[in-house]
Amino acid sequence: MRICVFLSAADLDDRYTRPAREFAELLGKGGHTLVWGGSDTGLMKVVADGVQESGGRLCGVSVDFLAAKARAGADEMVVARDLAERKRLLLQKSDAVVIMVGGTGTLDEATEILELKKHGHTDKPVVLLNTAGFYDGLKEQFRRMEDEGFLPRPLTDLVFFAEEPVGALAYLEAVTSAATAAGQGVA
Repeated sequence: MRICVFLSAADLDDRYTRPAREFAELLGKGGHTLVWGGSDTGLMKVVADGVQESGGRLCGVSVDFLAAKARAGADEMVVARDLAERKRLLLQKSDAVVIMVGGTGTLDEATEILELKKHGHTDKPVVLLNTAGFYDGLKEQFRRMEDEGFLPRPLTDLVFFAEEPVGALAYLEAVTSAATAAGQGVA
């Protein structure tokens, strides 16, 4: 499976790097490919290192103004013109999406995939990995949106909330296996 991970390129402390590393090792050992923003800094580097060291493949999608921070030695690296093209390529090259801790860029990427899903433009599974309760407030906001009628689809159709890396990958593998068994691809 080609798993797109939206996450920060910032240097973060162990409460965020440890679970990110754990997820990366699970992804690599499972023979999956990481599709990510291509950066070789911060949390992005932690995840890319973990995937590569555990036998997984790396597919980076950088952007012109960040190309100097792109990871050398990735199995595939594409440099997009701008952030909009980068998001499009990240989604195009992946089978599923995991949202990890991050700032405004990560939030932008997360809301875009959820908006596409809400309108039926993709059925790719999306997991929000709520490391150290980082997304508790966002989870509450999404529930309020659902409760007050702002979402035309149930929240559970849009995103799966995982508290631990193993739960995130297990969900993706189960959903993908079910879709394959039903003769459906993930679009």
